[in-house]
Amino acid sequence: MTIIVLLGVLLLVIAGCVCVVWAARGGPRWVRVVATATIAAGELVGRSDKRRRSSGGQE
Repeated sequence: MTIIVLLGVLLLVIAGCVCVVWAARGGPRWVRVVATATIAAGELVGRSDKRRRSSGGQE
């Protein structure tokens, strides 16, 4: 079951990356919306990672 969930997440990430590239080349509106959401999610994850590192959180 875990593998199915991980494959689903991987597919979403790949689809998001494809949409970002397609939107950069002038794709349809829905592609630009998905690309914006993908970029926003990436920035959110990046900020979270920076906060975790700066607070000295050792796991």
